[in-house]
Amino acid sequence: MDDRTAGASALKRLRNRRAWSLSVLAHALVDAGRELHVPHMPTAASVQRTVSRWEAGKAVPDDRYQLLLAYVYATTHCGQVSLGAGSDFAELCDALGLLGVGAGQVGETRTAVIRHLTDRGGASLLAFLTPGGQQGLAGALADPSRTDDVVLGDLAATVDGVNAQVGSLPFVRLQLMLSPAVEACRTLLAGPVPEPLLPQLRSTAVAASTLAGRLAFETRDDTASRVLYAEATRTAGELSEPWRQAGVHMSHALVTLYSQDGLERPRALVDAAVRAARTGDSVLVRARAHALQAEIAARANLDRQVQTALGLAWYDMEATHAGDPSSSSFSPGHLRGFEGVCQLWVGDPARAHDQFAESAATLTAPREQVQRAIVRTDQALARIRMGSPQEAAELLHTCVTAAATTGGRVPAIRLRRARRELRPWRREDWVADLDDHLMDALGA
Repeated sequence: MDDRTAGASALKRLRNRRAWSLSVLAHALVDAGRELHVPHMPTAASVQRTVSRWEAGKAVPDDRYQLLLAYVYATTHCGQVSLGAGSDFAELCDALGLLGVGAGQVGETRTAVIRHLTDRGGASLLAFLTPGGQQGLAGALADPSRTDDVVLGDLAATVDGVNAQVGSLPFVRLQLMLSPAVEACRTLLAGPVPEPLLPQLRSTAVAASTLAGRLAFETRDDTASRVLYAEATRTAGELSEPWRQAGVHMSHALVTLYSQDGLERPRALVDAAVRAARTGDSVLVRARAHALQAEIAARANLDRQVQTALGLAWYDMEATHAGDPSSSSFSPGHLRGFEGVCQLWVGDPARAHDQFAESAATLTAPREQVQRAIVRTDQALARIRMGSPQEAAELLHTCVTAAATTGGRVPAIRLRRARRELRPWRREDWVADLDDHLMDALGA
């Protein structure tokens, strides 16, 4: 059986599992189209014929029907949202892959469904668990001694699922989706979880608290952010994995850099990250720690230290990364962005501009859109310093849109900084247009 035939069979199997006729599924898709305001939906009879062609392997659902199918199968027959492994939704995504739909398109469909579900308040912690995992987690929370590796695997997948939506959904929604996972980790850590499972639980708790600390910062709750980072730091200290401690310190350093005045506290956190990373197993985490150390040095106008730290970052970046436990955490594109920031503070803005352009060209994944907005904003700042303010304003328009999509705090801070440097041209029409866009999108 080839992939396309297997995909068609999977679509039919999904429908039969729910004991739905072709007509019932067709009406469900039409209803979903109405709920999602899909224009020009055909009649149920027409949709039924289309479904029949999919299941016979004669056609593949187009973008519109992929969304509608995902929306229908994201909810169980009992009305609960279920997106985790083993769910009908997960099986549909696999079927679409077999039918030749690219991973990027499947990811976009997944994000669109989660966005619609959060619009109506339907996506929560339980949505990301496996069907059996919901009952297992409830039992473990009532009695942590009943925790098993299946429950912890589900909990880790939930945190990963929320993390994967950074850049695709507003931070405030992600915060609401993640909060129950953070509370679940706290409850289990406070209870008598079987000793062999503690490292796995602590790893998930560190990931959850670190992400929650970042989300609290993005939604301007700095007090909650500090509490969550303190939790993550304590729990990471109980793990024999220094690279995880380094990751917490780096994330904490970045939010501290933008939520407090001065460089003393961010520098201390970055230095702690470098020390932890040097004894850890992740070369990529070490590269990122050195890159962040270079940025802090650049902001302090310490050019010699900047060059040393960047050299160490590239040394680690060019090393072999086989088996790296944090393989997707940092890339040459990210490092180019750090180089650009350093050039912007202590070097040549023209060189910084080119480095930002190289970095932005590689940051194409949904998860990287916040970082891309930051890089593009800094690229616009470089254009201002190169004597091209109007071109900078044109680039800033795209950055405003990206910042508004996620509600990101750092892109907004960088945008305001770039706008301040346009003050000499404040009477120009193109600056007024940018101000209108900033007000409409960000209220500032």
